[in-house]
Amino acid sequence: MSNLQLHWTASELLATDDLAEPVFAGGVRCHGGFDAGGTYVSPRTKYRVPAIEAWQASHRETFGTEILDAPIALWPEVYPNVAQTKYLLREGVADPTIGALTRIGTVEGFGSMIRGVTVDNIQRHFAESIDGTALEHLQRGLFEAHARDEAGFDDEAGHDHMWFAARDIAFENPVSEDMTQTMLVRMGIVPADGKPLTPEEIRRNAEAVRRFPDVDLALEMMVRRMVSLLFIEVSAFHTFAWAEEVLSDTDLVAGDGRAADLVRYIRADETPHVNYLRTALTEMRDRTFVGENGKRVPGAELVGTLWDAALELSLGANRENFVRTATTEVEHALAANPRRDQLLEGFRALGDPQLAGTAS
Repeated sequence: MSNLQLHWTASELLATDDLAEPVFAGGVRCHGGFDAGGTYVSPRTKYRVPAIEAWQASHRETFGTEILDAPIALWPEVYPNVAQTKYLLREGVADPTIGALTRIGTVEGFGSMIRGVTVDNIQRHFAESIDGTALEHLQRGLFEAHARDEAGFDDEAGHDHMWFAARDIAFENPVSEDMTQTMLVRMGIVPADGKPLTPEEIRRNAEAVRRFPDVDLALEMMVRRMVSLLFIEVSAFHTFAWAEEVLSDTDLVAGDGRAADLVRYIRADETPHVNYLRTALTEMRDRTFVGENGKRVPGAELVGTLWDAALELSLGANRENFVRTATTEVEHALAANPRRDQLLEGFRALGDPQLAGTAS
């Protein structure tokens, strides 16, 4: 085997390169920064990126299989698309875009929940050794790095604040905290009572969708969560493209392109998330799960089943719910507009014909 470093401490996986200049957005210090040449450097990637590359190379050498692909092409474009979004902005209808950026930032903040995904003694759940793998390091720095990237850590803001800052720069501080809460409740992003699910409710929900009763429930929940996160990260690359194009249009939004710059920084930060998730899921796919009763389940069967189910949900019900929510926001923004019907007609004409009737 090649001379690869496969073991890393949590401190190393959380380490950031020395930076010449920090990132500030909305007056708040954000993570990451710029090197001496002015190039943006993502946080916590000094050793995390080379570690992921080493684990991938080791897996190829050991198993002779390729790392799972991130199927970006399977996801449709963002709705409303760039043309529809710019059309609304030209017509003075900014609320749907403001709402979309608020939703994205809020959902990014939920990413910190990955640090709560734990499995005791993960090695005992696999027949083969997981020594020197990304799988071995999930709870030794990788999940924590992901959580800090999404929701910040200590005095450094993460992606949630960076999306809100992009929104506030582009639309000049358009919403108050109360307005944001109302918007998020209307979109179904947060419950009206503001109460998160209890641990017992989470477990009960997990039991209801459990596919492999012989495998430790916490482990199946972890795999399910990782696949879901991967698909969220993959679909987000379309969101980045949408946001960068819209927020870089200085004729339509404020900030001289600074909002689009923030989105580009976030996009760079997400790449290690996609790569470590792909790597660890591949390592599980090519191993054998050992159930609580000793029953063995091929990794390809377990990972493949949860992968297919999550993909169907993401491209099916979740996509439908997303389009429905986005449509509601457009309708809400136009409800009192005297040109409502004309604007809706122009909006539909720029979109997918199959979605033409969603805003009515």
